[in-house]
Order: sequence, then structure tokens, then C-alpha cells
Amino acid sequence: MTTQEIAQTLVKLCSDGKFYEAIETLYSNDIVSMEAGAPPGGSRESKGLDAVKGKAQWWSENHEVHSTLVEGPLVAGAHFAVTFKMEVTFKPQAKRFQMEEVAVYKVADGKIVYEEFFYNM
Repeated sequence: MTTQEIAQTLVKLCSDGKFYEAIETLYSNDIVSMEAGAPPGGSRESKGLDAVKGKAQWWSENHEVHSTLVEGPLVAGAHFAVTFKMEVTFKPQAKRFQMEEVAVYKVADGKIVYEEFFYNM
């Protein structure tokens, strides 16, 4: 798939709430994922498909997603950007909040090999 096709597929899957399916089908085994911030004592960086799946599992176990708006993609060569606007509840604290983030992705050999998230909460 081209960068444009991967980007459009990611937007469609995420818009449908199929975040884990997007990871399974579009991400490289060697994916590198960078968060805007690190958990206490942790790293912003996750390396490898299993680490990214683990991060996604933690997110789904700890958050109830009430709404998601996915905008984009904006494609430039091997890169693309997508914005996510979400209203979620952090289950451990029953804290409901809105978040907005920009995600930038890099594609190589028909798979997403790098992602980085930018957000403020």
C-alpha cells in the first residue's frame, strides 16, 4: 500500500473505533512509538509491535472512550499526520476529560514504522 492508502485506512479504522485492528494490519513489527510524555519512571518510547500492542491494551483497559473525531490525513511523501479529538474517562479516577492530539506517522515498505504523538492534557 502507498502512504496515502495506509493513511486513509488508518483514519477509517480509528474513526470506527478499531484502533487495535489498525495496529495489527498497518504497523511494522519494528514500529517505534513516541508519546508526548512518559509515565513516572517510564520512557516516552516504545519499540516493537508487542510493546505498542501492550500500550494500546493499557489504554483500553484504563479509559472509556465516549467520542472520537479523527481528522486527516495530511500526506507528505512517506509521512502523514492525523488529529484525534476524544472525550474519555480515566477509569481508575473516574475522571472525564477531553483531549486533542496530533499524530505523525512514517511509512516504509508498506507499513507504519514510526509514530509520534503531540498533545496537552
